[in-house]
Amino acid sequence: MKQTKTNAIRLLEQHKKPYTLFSYPVSDGKIDGQSVAQKINKPEHVVYKTLVAQGKSGAIYVALIPVNEELHLKKLQKVTAEKKVNMLLAKQLHDVTNYVRGGCSPIGMKKPYPTFIDSQAAQLDAIVVNAGKVGLQMELRLSDLVEAANAQFADLTI
Repeated sequence: MKQTKTNAIRLLEQHKKPYTLFSYPVSDGKIDGQSVAQKINKPEHVVYKTLVAQGKSGAIYVALIPVNEELHLKKLQKVTAEKKVNMLLAKQLHDVTNYVRGGCSPIGMKKPYPTFIDSQAAQLDAIVVNAGKVGLQMELRLSDLVEAANAQFADLTI
């Protein structure tokens, strides 16, 4: 079966960044990060979920954290210098990012948003993130992800 190319994949190929794709079944309805890590046989600390939040100013922020961790909104608030930050509603996700819940990649969103990767990732050589479609993950060099998403490291988890 031919793999459909997502914006994330197109962007990496355009910049000649190597990646490895992992597809997994979603027929069981489980798209939470821990289930995904299990399905692609990767340790949870290298599989990161992409979370999208909105500040009181209206600005959009992207946070990448390990699938077995929780985002600390006050830490994201601090790093973005916002008075308040809330998670974007699932129904708003597609309009803002061009991706859907469970298929949101930090690469190739509708617009470039300030992106923060939890500082735990700094010790990794490679990282696994969503490839832009439910049931599809990609592994790439951490340095390539930082470059492709124009990301910076920050302490984001509880």
